[in-house]
Amino acid sequence: MKRHRGDEGKRLLDKLHTHRMVASIKEPKQIEIALSLKNQLSGVFLLTGHIGVIKGYVDLFNHHDMPVFLHLEKIGGVSTDSYGLDYLAKAIKPTGIVTTKINVVKTAKKLGLVTIQRFFLMDTDGLDNICKSLCQIEPDIVEVMPARIPEMIGEIKKFTALPIITGGLLSERNHIKECLSAGATAVSSSKSELWRDPYAHKFA
Repeated sequence: MKRHRGDEGKRLLDKLHTHRMVASIKEPKQIEIALSLKNQLSGVFLLTGHIGVIKGYVDLFNHHDMPVFLHLEKIGGVSTDSYGLDYLAKAIKPTGIVTTKINVVKTAKKLGLVTIQRFFLMDTDGLDNICKSLCQIEPDIVEVMPARIPEMIGEIKKFTALPIITGGLLSERNHIKECLSAGATAVSSSKSELWRDPYAHKFA
């Protein structure tokens, strides 16, 4: 069955605006926690696993109707060339991918995968990098790290209308408030104690 990237993207955006927390899963034991909180999360980023087990993980989240994204640079044995991405789209079937690479975004979009491009803001040159990258190819969503510089979200929104997820170094509830108040569509966190807190829903 052919993917409909627009439908998948809309489903995710609807969830992002309702439940503004994405669970970043760094170890398998977090999978069950995320599933138990599926009505409080907009989706999951998988940053664990390898080619031998990842389909089982993805199938599990698909069964529970949770948008699931593979962070390709974190999954062992997954090739990011056109053949590897084609296999990913047709056999593993995640909602989409998270990547830092422009060429991967281009290929994944053609294959019907929802694309999230991750950027790191280390200094002011990072803003220029985001702007230049988005001029070449637009992902469906931008992820900006670390989240502890919320004032930069406003700067990014000056040159793109794309949804922005921010994550990294979030450790307490107030950090979530700062990011959402600064204009982030949602936040991502690997701290399961933050997933449990419905705090982010207050900003829907």
